[in-house]
Amino acid sequence: MPHQPSQTAIVTGAGSGIGRSLANQLSQLGYHVVLVGRTEETLEQTSQLLEGPFSIHVADIADAAACRELVAKVSEKLGRIDVLANVAGFAPSLQIEQVTAELWQQTIDTNLSSVVNLTAACWPVFEKQKSGFVGNISSMASIDPFPGFSIYAAAKAGVNLFTLVTGREGAPIGVRAMAVAPGAVETAMLRNLFDESMIPAEATLSPDDVAKVIVDCLENKRSFEPGQTLELPSPA
Repeated sequence: MPHQPSQTAIVTGAGSGIGRSLANQLSQLGYHVVLVGRTEETLEQTSQLLEGPFSIHVADIADAAACRELVAKVSEKLGRIDVLANVAGFAPSLQIEQVTAELWQQTIDTNLSSVVNLTAACWPVFEKQKSGFVGNISSMASIDPFPGFSIYAAAKAGVNLFTLVTGREGAPIGVRAMAVAPGAVETAMLRNLFDESMIPAEATLSPDDVAKVIVDCLENKRSFEPGQTLELPSPA
């Protein structure tokens, strides 16, 4: 049964890939979807796929102040936040000796700091409502990384642990949290790193597959422990 239109979902990385798929699936459930990303054009393209109400918020969620501003605006305008979906990611592939302080900071801020900052900013809203759902996109790289994924793997491992704490701290106030750790997903980010000779299309997941795991957990169609990271390996 569709949710009431008053329910609100924030989706980062909504301009493409998993974020776009998740925004579409949440829209079909009746959520007002707040599309968040750095490029207005791609967010507009996502909005054209949606069936229900939406808002577009252009922001770099690697910036802590931008995270706080986003949550404040959504809370003030829409009155509540029911779902926070942290999807945006950045995955450089490089050997350890190539790691720079700047690249490390960008990787940590995009993949991990954004999750921490947005969750913290949403927490007072969740506490007031006595409800909320946090769905984070991790990666199988956090469990079994390819060579070259050192800093990406470290960032996503941090997401796993932060999700676990979020679930445990959230349970007493009605906040549920989980993460999905997919293998290779057929996205532009993947293809910027690996061509089909390295990872064939048939060995990848679709963005819809990954988004559906989050939606199924949200809808109580899939069970999970508070703060659990669900592994979703690529097809063999």
